[in-house]
Amino acid sequence: MKVRSNLFSILLFTSFMVMILPAQAQLADDQYYPINIQSCDRVVTFDHKPKAAISNDVNLTEMMLALGLQKQMVGVTGISGWRTLDPILRKDIGELPELSPKYPTKEVLLGADADFYFAGWNYGMQVGGGITPDTLAPLGIKVYELSESCVHIMNKSKVSMDDLYNDLLNLGRIFNVEERAQLLVSKYKEELKNFQKNLTPLAQSPKVFVYDSGEEQPFTSAGLGMPTALINEAGGKNIMEHIQKSWIQVGWESVIDRAPEVIVIINYGDITAQQKINFLRSRPALKDIPAIKNNRFVILEYVEATPGPRNIKAIKRLAEAFRAE
Repeated sequence: MKVRSNLFSILLFTSFMVMILPAQAQLADDQYYPINIQSCDRVVTFDHKPKAAISNDVNLTEMMLALGLQKQMVGVTGISGWRTLDPILRKDIGELPELSPKYPTKEVLLGADADFYFAGWNYGMQVGGGITPDTLAPLGIKVYELSESCVHIMNKSKVSMDDLYNDLLNLGRIFNVEERAQLLVSKYKEELKNFQKNLTPLAQSPKVFVYDSGEEQPFTSAGLGMPTALINEAGGKNIMEHIQKSWIQVGWESVIDRAPEVIVIINYGDITAQQKINFLRSRPALKDIPAIKNNRFVILEYVEATPGPRNIKAIKRLAEAFRAE
């Protein structure tokens, strides 16, 4: 029998916790609300539990599912337009419809009678776009923003696993499942701690380059993108960590000059991870980069490289790759 995925195990764990949590935690909504939640640079007041929630993108959707919030959801958006649902997520979404393959419009959200939208900047919303917290507020739709994405609208500290934990705990508060969220976050922390304490120490942190896409200029994750946090937790150092952005285009010269020893490939879309590796190997200007000379590539799925329940799995894969000969 194949070992079940981390996400499936988390969902089983969540279902178990729902059964054993005190009934009061599920029934005291009238005493629990209103509550105030910090979302990027805003404080959002929730007068009641959202009953028609929508999430955008695979990673945000998996956070909702990991907390057992399917019954409060009316759909998802922003997945099939860029990515294929893997069998695990397709099964877990169940009957929830995908309301829009890419970013939704106001009409899509209104058509679903949504009262809550879990999204982020460049994860379902764009600065100055038609879907923002300001444009949705008059429609009665509350928005909670992905913590990692706040860099697009405000000054933000370096990304870390605390961004993921913060989002899970805030979702737990928004939906009045705080105990469930706290238990899940504690489980993640304990799993990561136990894994790291058994790791072989590295003589020095390997220099790592994240390759998302791009031929003329590579699109990569910088200091405020989630891959940097994953790389740090695994014992490496992102060569673009000094750039105070989340995702950014850079020049190939800057990659060559920093001589990465490992290249992380983000796998999604029509161009496969192997095609991306083949492209990097085919560029004469890149042939002396240590990672390419030594064939040191690590593949992370998009859903592993962005904030979500599969981040621990990603850290483990990176840590093992950093310690491979």
